Amino acid sequence: MSNAIEVTGVSKTYKNYKLSDVTFGVPKGYITGLIGPNGAGKSTIIKMIMGMVQPDKGSISVLGNVLSPHSGDYKEEIGYVSDENIFYDCITMGRMKQIIAPFYSRWDEDAYTKYMTLFELPERKKIKDCSKGMKMKFSIAMALSYHPSLLIMDEPTAGLDPVFRRELLDLLSEYIMDEEKSILFSTHLTTDLDRVADYITFLNKGNLVLSDTKDDVLERYLLVKGASSLLDADVRKELVGVRETAVGFEGLARERKKAMELFGDRVLYQQPTLEEIMYFTSKGGNQHA
Repeated sequence: MSNAIEVTGVSKTYKNYKLSDVTFGVPKGYITGLIGPNGAGKSTIIKMIMGMVQPDKGSISVLGNVLSPHSGDYKEEIGYVSDENIFYDCITMGRMKQIIAPFYSRWDEDAYTKYMTLFELPERKKIKDCSKGMKMKFSIAMALSYHPSLLIMDEPTAGLDPVFRRELLDLLSEYIMDEEKSILFSTHLTTDLDRVADYITFLNKGNLVLSDTKDDVLERYLLVKGASSLLDADVRKELVGVRETAVGFEGLARERKKAMELFGDRVLYQQPTLEEIMYFTSKGGNQHA
């Protein structure tokens, strides 16, 4: 399987933050979810892929192009949706389109009109007068209007109402139907990825926790709930994270089979969600409630 993006041994150090030796791929023809708490390194990785930040170490390849400070042609193949407003506030959406469209040889005016109508966006409205949700919808419409081979989305559902979030996820599923297009979807709203992601890459505190198919990730981990008396030192070592309450504990086990051998029928088992995997891994240790 070829990768639309290959991140290899990438590191970046800032004053109060470090991204350490991160390696993962974004398979072609699929949706890869990039998850992690705030400060995990998601946006830093995306900015590196877009050429806005240079890694201190390692390499990044996008659509077969090894990135360098002087490379940029590959960006015509990328649709980029940022959680920040990247447009000029003082002009209308229609005027913003007129400025951006000439940069893309595959710009499709009919597709643009379709998305603006679908998203109920008035071209004559100034961007500064748009809500955050409207700005996000406009960013998505612009990104899809030149048929990019790779869609990179940084918190694309932020500020969107639940109805449109559902519609957007359906739209993304249709976008990759031809198996030639790929999506990297960064978000902390993991319920969105429960619905559409094929692969999951999880960053925490600048380190790669995992990168695998979503199904394999969900099958590997197991949520365990039982009496606090079961939590001896050896048991705690087998749990990624533990949350203790007045009535017992719940913890995340990284290896399903080993956990079931350890606890037997003394506990309750549940399939964890991506959110629960991220929560227990990020918190680690013992949490009390």
